[in-house]
Amino acid sequence: MTAEELIEESERALAPRFRAVERIAEHNQEKVLKAFQACRVALRHFNPSTGYGYGDEGRFTLGEVFALSMGAEAGIVSPAMLSGTHALSVALFGILRPGDKVLSLSGMPYDTLRGVICGEGNGSLKDFGISFECLDLSEDGKFDMRKAAERIKALGKDLRMIYIQRSRGYELRDAFTADEIGEACSRVRALGFDGCIFVDNCYGEFVEEKEPCDVGADLAVGSLIKNPGGGLAPTGGYVVGKKEYVEQIGKRLTAPSVGNEVGSYAYGYRAFYQGLFLAPHVVGQAVKGSLLIGKCMDALGYENFPAIDKTPADITRAIRFDTEKQLCDFIRSVQEASPVDSYVTPEPWDMPGYDSKVIMAAGCFVDGASIELSADAPVKPPYTAYFQGGLTYEHCKYALKKILGKLMPARTAE
Repeated sequence: MTAEELIEESERALAPRFRAVERIAEHNQEKVLKAFQACRVALRHFNPSTGYGYGDEGRFTLGEVFALSMGAEAGIVSPAMLSGTHALSVALFGILRPGDKVLSLSGMPYDTLRGVICGEGNGSLKDFGISFECLDLSEDGKFDMRKAAERIKALGKDLRMIYIQRSRGYELRDAFTADEIGEACSRVRALGFDGCIFVDNCYGEFVEEKEPCDVGADLAVGSLIKNPGGGLAPTGGYVVGKKEYVEQIGKRLTAPSVGNEVGSYAYGYRAFYQGLFLAPHVVGQAVKGSLLIGKCMDALGYENFPAIDKTPADITRAIRFDTEKQLCDFIRSVQEASPVDSYVTPEPWDMPGYDSKVIMAAGCFVDGASIELSADAPVKPPYTAYFQGGLTYEHCKYALKKILGKLMPARTAE
């Protein structure tokens, strides 16, 4: 079977799944459009601002549109938050105080956040006397609510925050669905917890019809160069949730005395608004691309997550390879299929914030934008690549032909 034949066969088999993804995109497009209309978005909101940014209608309204689109009371959207890690860090330091305790239901957070949590002498939460306890997931990769109940009771009133990372990070588990997050929120509240339920929503926005704040989370935080930026946002992060928490976070983003009253952006906000408007469609394209690549990898015998019979809860896909060469060939194929820097050969390197060498394909219009077609992997056993994004399904399909061109001959020869 040729690569083209495998792709065509996989597309036919996935047709019902693709229609389901398209229905979700339609629902979310209508939701975002109604948020724009309810907030009376006008051309003036795209205008740049300078200096302090007092009375910046574009900034205020953008936060409102994000909040309404994501089922929240209030929101901050800021180009001053430079990544998902930065947005999460600002939000954590905005809410937590010395002596507070945090309980993560989803295990240890993603690599780049670990220095924020438990770094030594670098201004981490630990340096400020804030403890961060991580519960292991159950054997099937789900929340272990029995252990959670024990720890919530033991930690008592010092427990300030329940933390959930929606996406898998570099773990071999599925992303958590909105329903799973909602069930965890309900059970935590039933145990008497009245603090902040905080969700790292990176990679999960608009993949489903509901967002974390729709199902009981107090805060959801993410990056604009992932899903909600729609491939147009040049930088930035967002925080949405309960108004009291969002206001606290604003005082950490700027200064305690001014909070959300200040903040300017001299380049204007059009790309942020337009990116959010396009995000439901773009996310749908990425999810369809993920399903197609997963189906083909499965046909070649490569284990991948989520399993091909499951509907994805985020835009990432983990694919396990047998050797370092297979892993690197996969990453390099993605780079070769990129519109930017396609001639570059990725090599493993000691990337800041990671505990092993990482190889990364990111031939993106926006540097590091993982809503664009990209892939990365820690170069260590088990050899697992993490594939995400794709502004168009057609680009995902083209990249898959490149990938199969490298992997199929080797697989056939085995």
